[in-house]
Amino acid sequence: MQQVRVRFAPSPTGFLHIGGLRTALYNYLFARKEQGTFILRIEDTDQSRIVPGAVENLIASLHNLGLDFDEGPGKEGSFGPYIQSQRLNLYHQQAQYLLEKGFAYPCFCSSETLTKMRKEQQEKGEFVKYDRRCLSLSKAEVESKIAAGEKYVIRLKMPDNRRFRFYDLIRGEVEIDSSQSDDQVLLKSDGFPTYHLAAVVDDHFMQISHIIRGEEWLSSTPKHIYLYECLGWEAPKWVHLPLILNPDRSKLSKRMNDVSVDNYLAKGYLKEAIVNFVALLGWHPADERELFTLEELCEFFALEKVNKAGAIFDLTKLEWMNGHYLRSLPLEEIALRCKPLFLEKGYDISNPEKYNLCIAVARERCSLLNEIVDYCKMFYLPDTLTEEEEKILATPEAQKVLSWFVQKLPTVTNWETEEIQNIINAGIAESGIKGKAFYTPLRLALIGKMHGPELPSTFAIIGVEESVKRLKSYLLNNNE
Repeated sequence: MQQVRVRFAPSPTGFLHIGGLRTALYNYLFARKEQGTFILRIEDTDQSRIVPGAVENLIASLHNLGLDFDEGPGKEGSFGPYIQSQRLNLYHQQAQYLLEKGFAYPCFCSSETLTKMRKEQQEKGEFVKYDRRCLSLSKAEVESKIAAGEKYVIRLKMPDNRRFRFYDLIRGEVEIDSSQSDDQVLLKSDGFPTYHLAAVVDDHFMQISHIIRGEEWLSSTPKHIYLYECLGWEAPKWVHLPLILNPDRSKLSKRMNDVSVDNYLAKGYLKEAIVNFVALLGWHPADERELFTLEELCEFFALEKVNKAGAIFDLTKLEWMNGHYLRSLPLEEIALRCKPLFLEKGYDISNPEKYNLCIAVARERCSLLNEIVDYCKMFYLPDTLTEEEEKILATPEAQKVLSWFVQKLPTVTNWETEEIQNIINAGIAESGIKGKAFYTPLRLALIGKMHGPELPSTFAIIGVEESVKRLKSYLLNNNE
């Protein structure tokens, strides 16, 4: 059996987005399931669209999500280099071979000529494709134009009247007529290959066993199959993943949607939730289970279980899943991941006991890491009260409640939530005040809100000294 070797081959034209992550993840899971090799290859042949820092972001994003590659930039294996701009000689050799064998031809048409040609075809309702006007040039004419310094590209000469048939592991048997394929440009006038030539050449020389990529490349597969035939190579197995759709079933586009993986991490989504959620954008296990660790995904994932229908990107489901991981991961892990966010807000988290209590309370009520920080603000910096809220604290009943606790709290030696509840019960009994009249003044004075976590937890987090200080600050007859 052929060794499984798969590749994720993004263009460095932007940061990693959800669609790219799904492709990378499925390649990674398949490689791990089959004890194969997961390769990262950078397809930077379109030099004009390269975004500075994109390669570094791609590598860092994969690492941060736990999807480390086996071969690629910085992890050189036996099939490198893994950046296409460093492999130009290889593409030139194959393009020259295709020219010599008559499978390709030079095209000297200017961009203006091509634009006019396409416009005329559109007006006639014809399929828009190159009309092969340069295919009829004689060898002498070609040599004359090249000698004169005219710029040209190299095009693949696709066969006429042929139905390409191939097997896709997700879609089964696929047929595409050659009339729906253009004479694709293989080598541009700047000497760089297009995706079509570079991908085929690299996949062959890197011994890729399965090409796992998005559905948008399905229509290009006949060109790639034909290139394999012309070059005398055996094609890998084909796997075209379904589209990712918005809830209204429109295509999820990185140009229209906030789909950068970095953006989701910055908003406080956990890597475990993102990976789990993205894995289910097309793949479904045999049962109805939805929660998987990365290790479990590696064990259960199967390309045969990927649907060919579009997968709906449901943000509500992602938030639910994130909330699950927020509550199920070890408290110490959530606290560690929240730490930079707390420090960024300027909160003093030097007291680890208070900080961990904050995280424990907040993660039961939040869905995102950022929400935890926002929720915990009241324990570090209580809200400023409104005029109406200050009037509530000025009432005789409220003053009686605050005064009782200011006197009682300093005598407490066991600062546990159970003991604090006993103190609260004693306060209700001795003051004769209950319900909202009792709880609302305490919450307003302690956290600046009329609603919040249970009072025992609130007292426990804020601590005796700070609790007394906050309560005392709203006593009207405070002599200190």
